[in-house]
Amino acid sequence: MKLFALFVILKSPDGGEAKILKKATDLNSFGFFQRSSVDEFMKFTAKIITERTSVGARSSVKEQEYMAHVYVRADNLTGVLVSDQEYNKRVAHTLLNKVLEEFSKAVPSQTWRNLQEGEANFSDLPNLLSKYQNPKEADALTKLQLDLDETKIILHGTIESVLQRGEKLDDLVAKSEDLGIQSKTFYKTAKKTNACCSYM
Repeated sequence: MKLFALFVILKSPDGGEAKILKKATDLNSFGFFQRSSVDEFMKFTAKIITERTSVGARSSVKEQEYMAHVYVRADNLTGVLVSDQEYNKRVAHTLLNKVLEEFSKAVPSQTWRNLQEGEANFSDLPNLLSKYQNPKEADALTKLQLDLDETKIILHGTIESVLQRGEKLDDLVAKSEDLGIQSKTFYKTAKKTNACCSYM
Protein backbone atom coordinates (compact mmCIF):
# COMPACT_ATOMS: atom_id res chain seq x y z
CA MET A 1 0.00 0.00 0.00
CA LYS A 2 1.41 3.33 -1.03
CA LEU A 3 0.36 6.98 -1.17
CA PHE A 4 2.01 9.05 -3.89
CA ALA A 5 0.41 12.50 -3.81
CA LEU A 6 -2.01 14.60 -1.80
CA PHE A 7 -3.56 17.78 -3.21
CA VAL A 8 -5.74 20.60 -1.88
CA ILE A 9 -7.45 22.17 -4.88
CA LEU A 10 -9.97 24.94 -5.40
CA LYS A 11 -12.63 23.93 -7.92
CA SER A 12 -13.82 26.81 -10.06
CA PRO A 13 -17.56 27.40 -9.45
CA ASP A 14 -18.05 28.57 -13.05
CA GLY A 15 -16.45 25.49 -14.63
CA GLY A 16 -13.05 27.06 -15.23
CA GLU A 17 -9.67 25.54 -14.51
CA ALA A 18 -9.10 24.16 -11.01
CA LYS A 19 -6.26 25.69 -8.97
CA ILE A 20 -3.88 23.63 -6.82
CA LEU A 21 -3.54 25.46 -3.51
CA LYS A 22 -1.10 23.00 -1.93
CA LYS A 23 0.39 19.60 -2.72
CA ALA A 24 2.63 17.00 -1.14
CA THR A 25 4.23 14.07 -2.95
CA ASP A 26 6.19 10.95 -2.12
CA LEU A 27 7.72 9.79 -5.41
CA ASN A 28 10.73 7.90 -4.00
CA SER A 29 9.44 4.63 -5.46
CA PHE A 30 9.98 6.04 -8.98
CA GLY A 31 13.33 6.43 -10.71
CA PHE A 32 15.03 9.80 -10.31
CA PHE A 33 14.54 10.76 -13.97
CA GLN A 34 10.88 9.66 -13.95
CA ARG A 35 9.83 11.77 -10.97
CA SER A 36 9.22 15.08 -12.73
CA SER A 37 7.06 13.42 -15.41
CA VAL A 38 5.11 11.44 -12.79
CA ASP A 39 4.63 14.63 -10.76
CA GLU A 40 3.27 16.50 -13.79
CA PHE A 41 0.94 13.64 -14.69
CA MET A 42 -0.43 13.46 -11.13
CA LYS A 43 -1.05 17.24 -11.08
CA PHE A 44 -2.81 17.03 -14.44
CA THR A 45 -4.95 14.09 -13.26
CA ALA A 46 -5.84 15.80 -9.97
CA LYS A 47 -7.02 18.93 -11.79
CA ILE A 48 -9.05 17.00 -14.38
CA ILE A 49 -10.74 14.85 -11.74
CA THR A 50 -11.57 17.95 -9.68
CA GLU A 51 -13.09 19.70 -12.67
CA ARG A 52 -15.16 16.63 -13.62
CA THR A 53 -16.44 15.86 -10.10
CA SER A 54 -19.61 17.60 -8.97
CA VAL A 55 -19.82 19.65 -5.78
CA GLY A 56 -20.51 17.52 -2.69
CA ALA A 57 -19.42 14.30 -4.42
CA ARG A 58 -16.81 11.69 -3.58
CA SER A 59 -15.30 9.22 -5.97
CA SER A 60 -12.37 6.91 -6.55
CA VAL A 61 -11.07 6.67 -10.11
CA LYS A 62 -8.77 3.92 -11.38
CA GLU A 63 -6.04 4.78 -13.87
CA GLN A 64 -3.75 1.85 -14.75
CA GLU A 65 -2.35 0.62 -11.41
CA TYR A 66 -3.19 3.85 -9.57
CA MET A 67 -6.28 5.19 -7.79
CA ALA A 68 -7.24 8.83 -7.51
CA HIS A 69 -9.62 9.51 -4.62
CA VAL A 70 -11.44 12.85 -4.74
CA TYR A 71 -13.80 14.78 -2.49
CA VAL A 72 -15.30 18.13 -3.53
CA ARG A 73 -16.87 20.00 -0.63
CA ALA A 74 -19.86 22.34 -0.92
CA ASP A 75 -17.48 25.33 -0.74
CA ASN A 76 -15.52 23.98 -3.78
CA LEU A 77 -12.49 23.08 -1.67
CA THR A 78 -11.30 19.73 -3.00
CA GLY A 79 -8.97 17.02 -1.80
CA VAL A 80 -7.33 14.55 -4.19
CA LEU A 81 -5.25 11.58 -3.04
CA VAL A 82 -3.28 9.42 -5.48
CA SER A 83 -2.49 5.91 -4.22
CA ASP A 84 -1.93 2.41 -5.46
CA GLN A 85 -4.95 0.12 -5.85
CA GLU A 86 -4.32 -1.73 -2.59
CA TYR A 87 -4.78 1.35 -0.40
CA ASN A 88 -8.02 1.22 1.62
CA LYS A 89 -10.67 3.51 0.06
CA ARG A 90 -12.36 4.30 3.39
CA VAL A 91 -9.05 5.39 4.91
CA ALA A 92 -8.28 7.47 1.80
CA HIS A 93 -11.56 9.39 2.12
CA THR A 94 -11.04 9.76 5.88
CA LEU A 95 -7.68 11.39 5.12
CA LEU A 96 -9.30 13.72 2.56
CA ASN A 97 -11.85 14.85 5.18
CA LYS A 98 -9.10 15.51 7.69
CA VAL A 99 -6.94 17.42 5.20
CA LEU A 100 -9.78 19.68 4.09
CA GLU A 101 -10.87 20.40 7.67
CA GLU A 102 -7.35 21.28 8.79
CA PHE A 103 -6.69 23.35 5.66
CA SER A 104 -9.91 25.32 6.30
CA LYS A 105 -8.75 26.10 9.84
CA ALA A 106 -5.25 27.15 8.76
CA VAL A 107 -6.08 29.12 5.61
CA PRO A 108 -9.07 31.51 5.67
CA SER A 109 -11.61 30.81 2.94
CA GLN A 110 -11.74 34.44 1.78
CA THR A 111 -8.08 34.14 0.66
CA TRP A 112 -8.43 30.96 -1.45
CA ARG A 113 -9.35 32.70 -4.72
CA ASN A 114 -6.45 35.16 -4.53
CA LEU A 115 -3.74 32.59 -3.78
CA GLN A 116 -1.28 31.71 -6.51
CA GLU A 117 -0.90 28.04 -7.40
CA GLY A 118 0.86 26.14 -4.58
CA GLU A 119 1.14 29.28 -2.43
CA ALA A 120 -1.11 28.35 0.50
CA ASN A 121 0.59 28.36 3.88
CA PHE A 122 -0.27 24.84 5.04
CA SER A 123 2.80 22.92 6.19
CA ASP A 124 0.92 19.88 7.61
CA LEU A 125 0.28 18.27 4.21
CA PRO A 126 3.61 16.38 3.91
CA ASN A 127 3.23 15.14 7.50
CA LEU A 128 -0.27 13.82 6.82
CA LEU A 129 0.91 12.11 3.63
CA SER A 130 3.71 10.46 5.58
CA LYS A 131 1.52 9.50 8.57
CA TYR A 132 -1.14 7.84 6.42
CA GLN A 133 1.37 5.75 4.43
CA ASN A 134 0.50 2.98 6.89
CA PRO A 135 -3.32 3.05 7.18
CA LYS A 136 -3.27 0.55 10.07
CA GLU A 137 -1.34 2.96 12.26
CA ALA A 138 -2.97 6.20 11.12
CA ASP A 139 -6.60 5.12 11.10
CA ALA A 140 -8.05 3.97 14.44
CA LEU A 141 -10.93 2.04 12.86
CA THR A 142 -8.62 0.00 10.61
CA LYS A 143 -6.37 -0.76 13.59
CA LEU A 144 -9.39 -1.78 15.68
CA GLN A 145 -10.64 -4.09 12.90
CA LEU A 146 -7.22 -5.78 12.67
CA ASP A 147 -7.15 -6.22 16.45
CA LEU A 148 -10.65 -7.75 16.37
CA ASP A 149 -9.64 -10.11 13.56
CA GLU A 150 -6.65 -11.29 15.60
CA THR A 151 -8.87 -11.79 18.67
CA LYS A 152 -11.37 -13.75 16.60
CA ILE A 153 -8.59 -16.02 15.31
CA ILE A 154 -7.39 -16.68 18.87
CA LEU A 155 -10.96 -17.35 20.02
CA HIS A 156 -11.57 -19.83 17.19
CA GLY A 157 -8.38 -21.65 18.14
CA THR A 158 -9.55 -21.92 21.75
CA ILE A 159 -12.99 -23.27 20.81
CA GLU A 160 -11.47 -25.81 18.43
CA SER A 161 -9.10 -27.06 21.12
CA VAL A 162 -12.01 -27.49 23.56
CA LEU A 163 -14.07 -29.37 20.97
CA GLN A 164 -11.19 -31.78 20.37
CA ARG A 165 -11.39 -32.83 24.02
CA GLY A 166 -15.12 -33.63 23.84
CA GLU A 167 -15.18 -36.68 26.10
CA LYS A 168 -13.14 -35.02 28.82
CA LEU A 169 -15.53 -32.08 28.67
CA ASP A 170 -18.47 -34.49 29.13
CA ASP A 171 -16.76 -35.92 32.21
CA LEU A 172 -16.16 -32.44 33.63
CA VAL A 173 -19.81 -31.50 33.10
CA ALA A 174 -20.99 -34.70 34.80
CA LYS A 175 -18.70 -34.19 37.83
CA SER A 176 -19.20 -30.45 38.18
CA GLU A 177 -20.79 -29.22 41.38
CA ASP A 178 -21.16 -25.71 39.92
CA LEU A 179 -23.72 -26.91 37.38
CA GLY A 180 -27.22 -27.76 38.54
CA ILE A 181 -29.26 -30.74 37.28
CA GLN A 182 -31.14 -28.49 34.85
CA SER A 183 -27.88 -27.17 33.32
CA LYS A 184 -26.47 -30.68 32.94
CA THR A 185 -29.70 -31.81 31.25
CA PHE A 186 -29.56 -28.80 28.93
CA TYR A 187 -25.94 -29.64 28.00
CA LYS A 188 -26.82 -33.27 27.20
CA THR A 189 -29.89 -32.26 25.16
CA ALA A 190 -27.92 -29.65 23.23
CA LYS A 191 -25.17 -32.16 22.52
CA LYS A 192 -27.67 -34.73 21.20
CA THR A 193 -29.41 -32.10 19.08
CA ASN A 194 -26.10 -30.93 17.61
CA ALA A 195 -24.96 -34.52 17.03
CA CYS A 196 -28.01 -35.35 14.90
CA CYS A 197 -27.31 -32.36 12.63
CA SER A 198 -23.60 -33.03 12.21
CA TYR A 199 -22.36 -34.82 9.09
CA MET A 200 -18.80 -35.30 10.26
